[in-house]
Amino acid sequence: MTNLKLNVRPFEGTFSNLVDNLFTDLPTLLKNEMTMRDGKGFAPVNIKETKDAYVLEIVAPGFVKEDFKVKLDQQLLTITAEHKAAPIAENEKQIRKEYHQSSFKRTFTVDEKIDPTKIAASYINGILVLNLAKKEVVNTSATYIDVL
Repeated sequence: MTNLKLNVRPFEGTFSNLVDNLFTDLPTLLKNEMTMRDGKGFAPVNIKETKDAYVLEIVAPGFVKEDFKVKLDQQLLTITAEHKAAPIAENEKQIRKEYHQSSFKRTFTVDEKIDPTKIAASYINGILVLNLAKKEVVNTSATYIDVL
């Protein structure tokens, strides 16, 4: 096992530096708070367009597929994920907790190009992939109308 020595002293510096660091980091902290909507977390999404579909990739590690709910209501596609809290056994004592698992909710507006009957979802390696198939465009040929 290799030991790593850090040369960081947390209380080194002046009071002025401490205040400067606080105001430098404050906008980042507030921005992170603004991404929390309705007490839910925020999950990053990539959206791709292919010839036949739109593909949404939501990064959501630590979930199982039963945690996800995908709902299409009219033109709103809502994706939610709820973590079930793991119970702590009576004979266990938690010494330190450095990470937490948060839930999230994302909503997207879907246009009329999407076929709602052909939406598919899969969860592989921490990424929820939604495939929103496009409706087939039927090109009608020109119709001649007789004038009477």
